[in-house]
Amino acid sequence: MVSKFITGSLLALAAASFGQTQAHAGGFSWGEASTDILYERKNVAVEAGVIYVNPHRKYDTISGASASDSRFSQDYFIPDIAVMGRLSDTFACAFTYTRPFGGDSKYGPQAQAADLASSPPTAYSSKKFHTNEYGGTCDVSFELGKGRLHFIGGGFMQDFDYEAVANIGTLRLQDDSAFGYRIGIGYDIPEYALRAQLMYRSQVKHEADGDFTVAGSGAVLGATGYGSLPQSVKLNLQSGVAPGWLVYGSVEWTDWSVLQTLNYNINVLGARQDVYNWRDGWTIVGGVGHQFTDKIAGTVNVRWDKGVGSGADIMTDTWTLGVGASIDCGPGQLRVGGGISYLTSGSQSVAKGAGFNATADGDWAYALAASYNIKF
Repeated sequence: MVSKFITGSLLALAAASFGQTQAHAGGFSWGEASTDILYERKNVAVEAGVIYVNPHRKYDTISGASASDSRFSQDYFIPDIAVMGRLSDTFACAFTYTRPFGGDSKYGPQAQAADLASSPPTAYSSKKFHTNEYGGTCDVSFELGKGRLHFIGGGFMQDFDYEAVANIGTLRLQDDSAFGYRIGIGYDIPEYALRAQLMYRSQVKHEADGDFTVAGSGAVLGATGYGSLPQSVKLNLQSGVAPGWLVYGSVEWTDWSVLQTLNYNINVLGARQDVYNWRDGWTIVGGVGHQFTDKIAGTVNVRWDKGVGSGADIMTDTWTLGVGASIDCGPGQLRVGGGISYLTSGSQSVAKGAGFNATADGDWAYALAASYNIKF
């Protein structure tokens, strides 16, 4: 039986590695709630971690001329906290926190000059947004055959915070609370280190309020905005295949086509929008893990994110190589990981909704991750 030679550290590491070592995910995807903690058979489990991502996307040409601007993509952090309590052999709940979506870009003088020539003539120096997700998810499980059948479901609150700085002023929009849900089904057989799970996360619609500070005068105008962030469906699979060895993978569909525009209205200035015209995204992950000792396990995986851009911006395919390790130390378990991503080349054009024409050659992104888990 392969599970005899596969400890909890390898099983947990494989589950964490689906998202932990991503260097640059598809679309605006950032973090993912750690609901895998519901499979722990202990009474209480607590996990906290953070991912640091360092993307290096830059323009190679702008309006047909060679670009001299530095990278426009900015570094970001993704926190991850999960607390699970088991109330009975069949029922457990987890409370989670993460940042599921976000983006942060700063544009150089050449990009701003090209943007100023667009209609309306607005030169953006930066745009950024992030969301926070606070969730509660429960698991009802029953013995079935050699394993357990799990029914998983819960809700979450998601906020939205957006800022765009331009030559004409600064726009800030905020939605303190929008709500969504997740439901799923899973099956695991610990004897074979086997687990399969299908999870759905709902779309979230945001209606935001805010203000626009006019450059120069300092006058403040009221503003409102609205937009949607996507639903997704994800299938996770893992299984022991030999003593000390485990393979795993996932396939995820994300409905990024729901994000065609971010619409907002500024008093006096009127209605405007950020154009995306995105397509649906697909993410495929495959990896292998190995138990080196009773306390140390390692993993390596490859991830492909399908580009969601259609020419209004440069959101291309991404290939990621990730590695991770799990070390039993102190009262719990330390997990560390890293990833390197290759962002394939692409282009944007005014004809397809962009503010200016531009191209990008292949670029790189890097990530580091660490988390600590205690259970009793």
